Amino acid sequence: MIPRPHVLSELSGSYELSVGAIVSGDFTDAVRTALGFLDLRPGDSGDIDVRHDPSLGAEAYRLTVGSRGVEIIAGDRAGAFYAAQTLHQLLPPSSYRFSAAQEWTVPGVRIEDSPRYGWRGLHLDVARHFQPKREVLRFIDLMATHKLNRLHLHLVDDQGWRVESKAYPRLHEVGSHRSRTITSWWREVPETYDDIPHGGYYTLEDLAEIAAYARSRSVVIMPEIDVPGHATAILSAYPEFGATGESYEVLQKWGISPAILSPMPKTVEFLTTIFDELLEALGETPYFHIGGDEVVLDHWSASPEIVSYWESLGLSSAVEMQAWFLRRLADELAERGSRTVVWDEAFVGGGLREDTLVMPWRGVPVGERAVAAGHDVIACPVFPLYFDYAESAAPEEPMSIGDSITVADVAAFSPFEGAVGLQAQLWSERTPDARVLDYRAWPRACAVAEVGWYGSAGPEFRERLEKHLGVLDALGVEYRPLDGPRPWQSRRPHRAGKLDVREGMRHLEEMTLDPESTRPSV
Repeated sequence: MIPRPHVLSELSGSYELSVGAIVSGDFTDAVRTALGFLDLRPGDSGDIDVRHDPSLGAEAYRLTVGSRGVEIIAGDRAGAFYAAQTLHQLLPPSSYRFSAAQEWTVPGVRIEDSPRYGWRGLHLDVARHFQPKREVLRFIDLMATHKLNRLHLHLVDDQGWRVESKAYPRLHEVGSHRSRTITSWWREVPETYDDIPHGGYYTLEDLAEIAAYARSRSVVIMPEIDVPGHATAILSAYPEFGATGESYEVLQKWGISPAILSPMPKTVEFLTTIFDELLEALGETPYFHIGGDEVVLDHWSASPEIVSYWESLGLSSAVEMQAWFLRRLADELAERGSRTVVWDEAFVGGGLREDTLVMPWRGVPVGERAVAAGHDVIACPVFPLYFDYAESAAPEEPMSIGDSITVADVAAFSPFEGAVGLQAQLWSERTPDARVLDYRAWPRACAVAEVGWYGSAGPEFRERLEKHLGVLDALGVEYRPLDGPRPWQSRRPHRAGKLDVREGMRHLEEMTLDPESTRPSV
């Protein structure tokens, strides 16, 4: 099983579960959702009995299978859902396929289980390359199968805005598409483009559906509206909220633009209105990411109006202005019941609310500093948790930013002391569609699930993973085989050796020592 349970004892006997079996007790909806292939029927007593025991804690469960049936004792609804996912993994991979099978033999076991980390996440960048709603729902299903519980949706960047706004409709009418996309390798000259329009966005109804679907599968959606930098798509629609008022087009190439939102009150009001729209659609949203990374502050420093404004607030620099701006937005979100999450540049710049979560992508040391400062911290360093890097330094890999991050690298990772969890990032500059997304995510995300749930991957992880690939096959996941890509997965070949992830990490960690290191890092 992946992730492996903490305690598993084999028992004599087994139980035959038939399609249409009876499930009774508490949290039956969670069990029915997780075991949809069984078409379970609710009843007063039956084959699967579910009971609530709050003393077990969040997401925890006990699962017992014997000759008299299946018993689930769960700390909460999520615990019941995960118990059912474990029950499913006790069955052969063929149980993940639609078939005419009417009965399955569940081996006798007793399992006691709970997660090591409360935050077990995947990040999905839908701004650079849009993923339609159907792919997001499928992604949630795959996360749920592996007991991953946080989906970070990166909804806006220089290259696209991805959600409807009724208050500011030009955001999706103008900001959601670009006329072409760069196709050349990183730092290749001359640059080449495909001259094919790219775009897409989620309606507010789509977002509501995604959130409800995720909630039913114990996955929490965290939206990200990245500000004040990464703002080209926003300013292509509403240049009046920029620091200069100049016009922009949605960025057609990768990298970072100097485009930056103004920190003036009208921008705070604009963003607060957007937040309200998203929160109304999403429903309960415990976490909201506002970015704060890779910001070029030059336009603020060059603006007499903005300099005068920060001086009126008693501030002395553009970095202090950014800290004030992000805290102002965090206050608005707190009033609406959401905790703010930021990338580590915002922490290094200072001034965060105490309840702000920090995501230290630039290495472990800055994460440890954030923990020491009293923040909840999610471990997400580039190495080994940025899945836009190739899985080997071989030209057979599909085009990637650099190399290499392997399944073994991810499995060997251990979040630093005090981290509340970990999250892998799927940036999409070189992930144009769902097939490449599958390749980038799996099976590396299996290792994230293992570390997040169990706390570490044991020496037998590779052996269990090889067996688990049958589940991915049955689910139709176009993952990367452990011995390298299939011929049709190479696509445009990777140019190996141009950007080494370990060398890059050393540079990034050095940057975090500078409180003004808001500029783009690559």
